[in-house]
Amino acid sequence: MTAKRSITVIVNGECLTGEAEPRMLLADFLRDELRRTGTHVGCEHGVCGACTIIIDGDAVRSCLMFAVQADGAEISTIEGLATNGEMHPLQKLFSEHHALQCGFCTPGMLMTAIDLVHNSNDHSPGAIRIGMSAALCRCTGYVGIIDAVMEYARQVHGDAAVTGDETGGGRNDG
Repeated sequence: MTAKRSITVIVNGECLTGEAEPRMLLADFLRDELRRTGTHVGCEHGVCGACTIIIDGDAVRSCLMFAVQADGAEISTIEGLATNGEMHPLQKLFSEHHALQCGFCTPGMLMTAIDLVHNSNDHSPGAIRIGMSAALCRCTGYVGIIDAVMEYARQVHGDAAVTGDETGGGRNDG
């Protein structure tokens, strides 16, 4: 057995310290050691995106990173999106656009979308579709997800930032 190491991270603005063996994955460290269970573990191979979090400003698959690699990092997780009990604007848009069903993929979807909108210069529908393909959903069909992310990009960057098709693929709710 390998000796545990002390890991200190800032999670959603809170400085937290926990113990981890060098081989412990960051997703497991967040969930099991720090009790931040909003980050989901799906495929454990970095394919599904359910474990996506933001580390030092960039989206990362926490199932592909060791906890020791995050020592000293600033981490944003799904738990940090809401402010004073008020949902983040993107969370509200996911609800308004019916962009979630079972909810398992939602934390990774939201963190992927936030990274995409804030760190990409291309907010066209095609770029958003490609960017969001980094997170898999087996329930929704993606139309509501793309529509919500496009509207969020408009809110953050203005109408001119989102060019091209008006919707994520056309939705018929009526």
